[in-house]
Amino acid sequence: MEPTIQIDLKKIDDIITHYHGNKEALLMIMQDISDIYSHVPPAIISILVDRLGVKKSLIYSVATFYKTISLEPRGKYIVSVCTGTACHVRGAEKITETLQQKLGIQEGQTTADRLFTLKAVRCIGCCASGPVITVNKETYGGLDRTAAQKVIDDYKNLPLNGTA
Repeated sequence: MEPTIQIDLKKIDDIITHYHGNKEALLMIMQDISDIYSHVPPAIISILVDRLGVKKSLIYSVATFYKTISLEPRGKYIVSVCTGTACHVRGAEKITETLQQKLGIQEGQTTADRLFTLKAVRCIGCCASGPVITVNKETYGGLDRTAAQKVIDDYKNLPLNGTA
């Protein structure tokens, strides 16, 4: 069960106002909301319907089409393991297994403390550096199991509001 999230209506209003309440900016609005809450909380969907004059089905379509948007809570750090051909043949599966063990979750899940979400992606575009992972927007290549674990440890050791 998802913990209760306190929605800051002023922040939501500020985001919508920033885009002039333009329904064409739905994706950007949802991305900004995701940046605050790590996802688009269900309580905000009705606000978007009312304020932007869009259908609920459009909001769900955007959320399910774009990987940057989620309707489920995600971790502060999104760990993406490249499973494209070049990374696969260089051990991406072993990296995924190692990270699953390290984090205590399966691919597609988020740790209980909401610090990490682990996901597989088809290609990051760094084929010569495989196997590759990204943590949010940072890329780490040429990894083995030990190096992948160290990346996670480095993020675990950051101050709560820190970034790598």
